[in-house]
Amino acid sequence: MIVCVCNNISDREIRQAVDLGLSSMAELRRDLGVATCCGKCHSCAREVLSTHLDATGALRETVLARAEVPVFTN
Repeated sequence: MIVCVCNNISDREIRQAVDLGLSSMAELRRDLGVATCCGKCHSCAREVLSTHLDATGALRETVLARAEVPVFTN
């Protein structure tokens, strides 16, 4: 879905930006132009950002927890 109509930025692009390391609205504004024109998309963009940060954070914790499991070799 298009989140920022002014700059034609979708929720998928915001999630991809998070996957590439962006973690704040300031970074989304700087790199994607989200909420730089009319500003009506700010709350929706913040929600997409927050939700995806939470989801990827949980995934990272799972991956790190698995890395701590000892591996037995013969």
